[in-house]
Amino acid sequence: MTRPLVGIDEVDLPKWTQVDQQVAKAGLWHTIRALPAGIRIVVGLAWRASRRLTLLTAVLSLAAGCVTAFGVLATADVLTTLLAEGPTPDRVVAALPAVGWVVGSFAFRALLDSAGNAAQALLRPHVEQTAQQEVHAAVARVELVAFEDSDYADLLRQCMTMGVRSIESSISAIANVGGSLVYLAASVISAGVLHPILAPVVMLAVVPNLWASARAAKLAYASYLATIARSRRLSVASGLLTDRETAAEMRASTAGSALLAEYGRISDALTREAVRVALAQTRVRLTGRMMAGIGTGGGYAILGLLLYVGWLALPLAGTAVVAMRLATSALTSTMMGIKNLYEDTLYVNLYTRLLDMTRSRTRPAVPRQVAAPELITVEAVGFSYPGQDEPALRDVSLTIAKGQVVALVGENGSGKSTLGKLITGLYQPTSGRVCWDGADLAEIDEEAVYQRIALVSQDPARWPMTAYDNIRMGRIDREHGLSVADAARESGADQVIAELPDGYQTLLSRLFSSGRDLSGGQWQRISVARGIYRDAPVLVVDEPTAAMDARAEHEVFESLRRLGAGGRTTILITHRLANVQHADQIVVLDHGRVTEHGSHQELMALDGTYASLFTLQASAYAPAEF
Repeated sequence: MTRPLVGIDEVDLPKWTQVDQQVAKAGLWHTIRALPAGIRIVVGLAWRASRRLTLLTAVLSLAAGCVTAFGVLATADVLTTLLAEGPTPDRVVAALPAVGWVVGSFAFRALLDSAGNAAQALLRPHVEQTAQQEVHAAVARVELVAFEDSDYADLLRQCMTMGVRSIESSISAIANVGGSLVYLAASVISAGVLHPILAPVVMLAVVPNLWASARAAKLAYASYLATIARSRRLSVASGLLTDRETAAEMRASTAGSALLAEYGRISDALTREAVRVALAQTRVRLTGRMMAGIGTGGGYAILGLLLYVGWLALPLAGTAVVAMRLATSALTSTMMGIKNLYEDTLYVNLYTRLLDMTRSRTRPAVPRQVAAPELITVEAVGFSYPGQDEPALRDVSLTIAKGQVVALVGENGSGKSTLGKLITGLYQPTSGRVCWDGADLAEIDEEAVYQRIALVSQDPARWPMTAYDNIRMGRIDREHGLSVADAARESGADQVIAELPDGYQTLLSRLFSSGRDLSGGQWQRISVARGIYRDAPVLVVDEPTAAMDARAEHEVFESLRRLGAGGRTTILITHRLANVQHADQIVVLDHGRVTEHGSHQELMALDGTYASLFTLQASAYAPAEF
């Protein structure tokens, strides 16, 4: 067996699919009972999107059904008149008014259908927009650590594709079902008027098809759930083969053939699953059609029996046949609409489940505000990432005074970046607490905390905007205070911008034909400028110069020292220990624990981990001995 190259062959389904798995296994009656909940979701979205268009779509759909029902009843009246006893010319003349009503009703139905389709076409984009906005508004406030949860991230991806798309198509399905139900009621009533037993007889030909359609939909949905992880890996493999970021290294390392083979392996597995489901659906549909055929034959046999025993007059037999055909057609249309609606509501559940999970992982709004902190205390804090057995931090305690520069150092994976996010309220601790001036951040309005922090990360956001707006994103609503040019000059980003063809108005993204990209070090300078422009009292700088040359790195750290002198509290996370010598506190972390804590001189005198790492780095710059 070939070992997976991209990801792993996952066996367990995401946790969020547990409810969906139960739905996919439910019976037909459970399927029908579950429809109203899905309809309420979609109609509620439509109502919020546009009340006027929702009402118009509903009225037109029901009106079309009523007109069709009237046409069905008029058709039955025509046939009854034509097949009645008496001279043929008289019967034809007598049937002409009913024929006129039939023609008029179906012409009016065509007009209403066109108007209804237009109303749906206008409503669907509004519903999709509303659904997208609700998802984005919810996700924008979800706790940051949710994005570290693969289950949540995967549900978000599925909702933005399958979930929102199904909400839009559900609009048409609901409208069609509403009109078809009116048509069905009239058809069944017209059959039942001829003889009461004919009303349930029409069900014999349709219920098997409904069962087959619902069963086929469940097979497809169960397969979709089972292949979510594999489909994600196929998408990742495709990205590795086609993405600009990996193109050069893939060629230089001659990894293309291996990635192609991996893509083929995953694609083959998905194709086999698709074939299996298609064959299973074919068998189910064939069974349904056979049963429907038997039901149709049984219906006509019952009609013949009624005629044979004299319970149905011969002139009404033709009317009964047409009425049964119309009723069967109406019932088939209704059941197909229900089937389509059921398929859509399976995926609509992704939307509701994402919103529910997002709300459960969103901090409730609290009125308590906070000012720029004079004192930050970290009290016995522990933190674990979702799905991880080992905690990232254990029993960490720390006190930071206003204006101090605190350096967090340690090897990769020691918990430095995690601690930085906890200090600024971006993460909430699993145990212990983080306080600003004695107030627990968990009890303070998170927006108030975020207004007072700035984050400069090692891998900064590369906003597809102009250079000017990339810096301005640090505090996009600013009208007064520090200028973009000042922030760029202070960080050295002005040197980067000076080399761009349109200066500050150069679009920094290769996603657009006129855009330009920057090197890693240049992006970091833009990020530092963004952090300076934000002008927040608490600044977290996480490996801000990892991709910079020596001169640029020196300039950035000089800038950060000047900022700290202005009373700003700075949390500095770096591997470059030469840049932390002047920090007020140096905190050494190892596997989530604080192992050393003090000034540079104190830690060098301690001759522990910090002294060893500092000496090792310093030796790299010492003259070589031959």
